[in-house]
Amino acid sequence: MDRQKHRPAHNPSNLYEPMKTCPRNRCLLALFLGLLPALLLTGCQHPGPRFNPFQPGPGVSSELEMTTLTNGINPAWLQPPAGQFTLGPGDRLEVELVDDTNTLTTCIVGPDGKIYFGLLPGMDVWGLTLPQTKAMLEQGLNEYYREQPRVSIILRGVESRRIWLLGRLQTPGVYYMTNSPTLLEAIATAGGSLSLAGQRDLSINNSIDEQADLSRAFVVRRGRRLPIDFQRLIEAGDLSQNIYLEPDDFVYFPPLSAHEVYVIGAVGLPRVVAYQPGMTMASAIANAGGPAPEAFLSHVAIVRGSVSQPRIAIVDYKAVMTGNRPDPVLQPHDIVYVPLEPYRYLVRYGELIMNTFVSSVAINEGIRAVSSGPAQPAGVFIPVGSRITVTPSSPAQGPVIIP
Repeated sequence: MDRQKHRPAHNPSNLYEPMKTCPRNRCLLALFLGLLPALLLTGCQHPGPRFNPFQPGPGVSSELEMTTLTNGINPAWLQPPAGQFTLGPGDRLEVELVDDTNTLTTCIVGPDGKIYFGLLPGMDVWGLTLPQTKAMLEQGLNEYYREQPRVSIILRGVESRRIWLLGRLQTPGVYYMTNSPTLLEAIATAGGSLSLAGQRDLSINNSIDEQADLSRAFVVRRGRRLPIDFQRLIEAGDLSQNIYLEPDDFVYFPPLSAHEVYVIGAVGLPRVVAYQPGMTMASAIANAGGPAPEAFLSHVAIVRGSVSQPRIAIVDYKAVMTGNRPDPVLQPHDIVYVPLEPYRYLVRYGELIMNTFVSSVAINEGIRAVSSGPAQPAGVFIPVGSRITVTPSSPAQGPVIIP
């Protein structure tokens, strides 16, 4: 009881008693309150760097890691074909009996490979040589004559062995040949590339728009790209690139002035996209309708460089769209390929892309060559191995078949 009587009464002002008794603390408090508005104003004027969700993290490089795809020339391509000329659809023959000039008949090998002469039914001569065809006709006619008939056959026209020479050439077109010419002989038949024509004849307007891009010229055989280096062949005279051509080979010289990006594969609309400075992979794919729902986006490929020795880089499209990887900036003539499935071997993957590209260009340029209308820009890409037949508008011209 005595202790409660002597306990000092509670006074709230006792809590602030030290502040009242210390002038130094009062000065510090006044200084802090005075500087607080200035600190807040300074912070609002200089907020610092802003966060960019698409900025790549530290240690991520924006440079593409390109791998060069190299392929050598098959030595068999440099040897002339050993076989003789064989007949095919469209070839024109003059057939007659040696002892009867009234039997002179012009026979054209039909689409089914058959010819018709005299009383004979349709004789299948597709793939036969002229001596073999002569023996077949004499054997068939022997049933209608007492004596062994003698048949004379003359080849008057060849339309079964065509070679496509298109692009920036003096006289591009489809050429029919009885033999198998070398690549240089075929180019000379078409007057040479426009880049060389301007050097030979100053009267030719050899502008940039007309010159041929030798680094991107190519040869397609049965739907596959042959790794011919046209710069070495034409500019350096390297005859190791001078292969023998075969029927239905496709030779193309693209224009030097073309600034395009090719988007092919599993996209909404595979097409040629006009190149713009600063164009990225994502924008090019968006211009082609975006990726297909079933596309495998982790292995999108960018192919760059010459057609004979292209370089390939693999880009994760998903990482680009989530900001974990920078969006690669494209260059003119780049090929962007969106696959349907992951690749296992880079070389085979690159060959698939290049074969798809050159076959697509061949189909479009072939349509333009046989079409009677004005040339239209390429806009159709057909997969390799589809064996699509494109029938021209003129019935006199044969179909274009890209295997």
